[in-house]
Amino acid sequence: MHNTLTEENIKKLQEELDYRLTVKRAEIAKEKMIAAAHGDRSENAEYKEACANYRENDNRIQYLLSMITTATVVEDSTDKTTLGINSSARVRFVEDDEEETIKLVTTVDLDPENMHISIESDLGKALSGAKVGDVVEVNAPGGKYKVEILEIL
Repeated sequence: MHNTLTEENIKKLQEELDYRLTVKRAEIAKEKMIAAAHGDRSENAEYKEACANYRENDNRIQYLLSMITTATVVEDSTDKTTLGINSSARVRFVEDDEEETIKLVTTVDLDPENMHISIESDLGKALSGAKVGDVVEVNAPGGKYKVEILEIL
């Protein structure tokens, strides 16, 4: 896993990691201790739930560690002539003749409903580095399509 992330993304992930390693782990340990005091653990739903919460938290910790340690750190794009991380553009999907405003973001900030497109997606890769007037071809799993960059915002 080599995700493209910004320093801000790394900071947010690190904050969550610190929280899960300290506060969340302590809360779950307390839950387990209280639940274990209720007796027979084999039929104790509270204890089983606390154990499940512990595993879920640990899985998230491992994910965060992996994201942080394997990330490729990039800077926000300040160039208003080409598309890059955290830059927005008005584009036209050529085959559909539909216009959309998109924003290229990192995987952490992905929000397809609001057209925040990952720079690592097929569309994001095709648009990265494009300029106004360029028509890029996107190689998507469902087939190829073209997108024209109308304006960088």
